[in-house]
Amino acid sequence: MSPIWHPFTQHALFPAMRPIASAQGAWLTDAQGQRVFDAISSWWVVTHGHCHPHIVQAIRDQAGRLDQVIFAGHTHAPAERFAEKLLARLPDALTRLFFSDSGSTAVEVAIKMALGHFRHRGEGRHRIVVLANGYHGDTVGTMSAGERGVFTQPYDRLLYAVDRIPFPAPGQEQATLDALERFARNPETAALLLEPLVLGAGGMLFYSPGVLAQMAALCARHGVLLIADEVMTGWGRTGRFLACDHAGVVPDILCLSKGITGGHLPLAATLCREEIYQSHFSTDRRRTFFHSSSYTANPIACAAALANLELWETEPVQDRIDAIAAAQAEGLARLAAHPKLSGARQSGTILAAEIGGPGHYMTESGPALLRFFAERNLLIRPLGNTVYLLPPYCSTRAELSACHDAMLEAADVLG
Repeated sequence: MSPIWHPFTQHALFPAMRPIASAQGAWLTDAQGQRVFDAISSWWVVTHGHCHPHIVQAIRDQAGRLDQVIFAGHTHAPAERFAEKLLARLPDALTRLFFSDSGSTAVEVAIKMALGHFRHRGEGRHRIVVLANGYHGDTVGTMSAGERGVFTQPYDRLLYAVDRIPFPAPGQEQATLDALERFARNPETAALLLEPLVLGAGGMLFYSPGVLAQMAALCARHGVLLIADEVMTGWGRTGRFLACDHAGVVPDILCLSKGITGGHLPLAATLCREEIYQSHFSTDRRRTFFHSSSYTANPIACAAALANLELWETEPVQDRIDAIAAAQAEGLARLAAHPKLSGARQSGTILAAEIGGPGHYMTESGPALLRFFAERNLLIRPLGNTVYLLPPYCSTRAELSACHDAMLEAADVLG
């Protein structure tokens, strides 16, 4: 028996892990030579496909040149070139980039940036507003900002209080805006933290660009910072480079990770407006931004991220995203017609539906659904009874159609 404790795994129910030996494109190959279609981009990180040769070569080249260097007091070309290229793709108002190593830490950095900003300006703003059903990571700070429940109950004593507004489900947007207005008027409110357009781990819940734009406008009106957690939604998942692009929204702080290296290595970036950086800029060392990780801006990871951005410039990535979205739209029509599937929905490359009733993470059908797809050599990992597809951009229409077939079959068998 392996000594390894796996993430989000109840080993009493799933005692054996499937060993994966290699990967290419949208496919994994296990130790027995069986191919598995990666329909969720290995937890939403793979964009262009596994082991993309351009990114792999960049990693090889950098590993033989500079593997690691402390990023305090030092810099290096991969980090500088990546930052320059990324900022060129983003709105001009975002001028500063802070590196970290995961989505959770990117959000932790954002929260600390916001609170430090107001502290250094002598303002008493310290409260964070969040959307109900949100998920921002598994560190203590991000758990505090996420939805409370079975994920967080053992750690409740560690978590700080935040203010929650209702999720803006269709037809209920005004309740969300009214609640945000009340909190935004509070002179203690520092920031609104949200996942733009799609709440991922909260059940692939979608809301409209229009209400995102209205929330951003409310924040701006009352001097509240908008923190966009685009850890999952960024890098084209919703059909645009950023989900915020659909609403014409420029956040005050932007969190990116997952697809930042095309899924090849861990890295994250938190970007902010110039005034947030300037509030920390001082000859007073007490106003230093006190955050770091040992591997901040690891050169090999930055080289992978740079190669990823180069693919966005040299390959028809947007065309591939559009083709995925079109194939998912075909699947959406099929899923919506099935009597045992509910809530079929799509946002760009993301498709989701519930099997057998409203979505719930701890539903009894969850483990059965996971086994069902694994037996068909599909890496589809439902969120309870919410089944979703979030594929790499190299996926074909036929491969996605096979996933849609499997979802329909699962509804027949387990719905």
